[in-house]
Amino acid sequence: MAEEQEEFAAFLAGEPMDESWHDSPWVRSMTDLGKELARVHVLRSPLTDYLRYELAAYPGNITAGENIGIIDLAHQEVNGLPDHDFWLFDDAEVYRMHYTDAGQFIGAELLPGEALQRYQGYRDIARKHAMPFADYRDQLLQD
Repeated sequence: MAEEQEEFAAFLAGEPMDESWHDSPWVRSMTDLGKELARVHVLRSPLTDYLRYELAAYPGNITAGENIGIIDLAHQEVNGLPDHDFWLFDDAEVYRMHYTDAGQFIGAELLPGEALQRYQGYRDIARKHAMPFADYRDQLLQD
């Protein structure tokens, strides 16, 4: 994304993440209200430079209260997950994320209510198979 280009270039040059990444203000604004934030990032190693950059920000999200798990399909097979990103909000609404072929986010689509139970099932499968981010970082990201 255009607004990330300077920071991404600094990351590739080996510079540390900006101080603002050490405790994510956006995540903190939600957790301070008592909201639970959790994600399972399904990926496949070897990681692209951009994925390494994205994962470098996760410790700050965790500090701010987000629960992050990883499923690396190069190290485990997980059946029953969709081939696209989605978000569940308050366990009541589900949004499917849309990207260009180059991976640029282009929008989120609110899915009809009858899709909610199916996506809650996807969430449960992902949580069951996810490795905590710290374990992924310590065991697999170092490879």
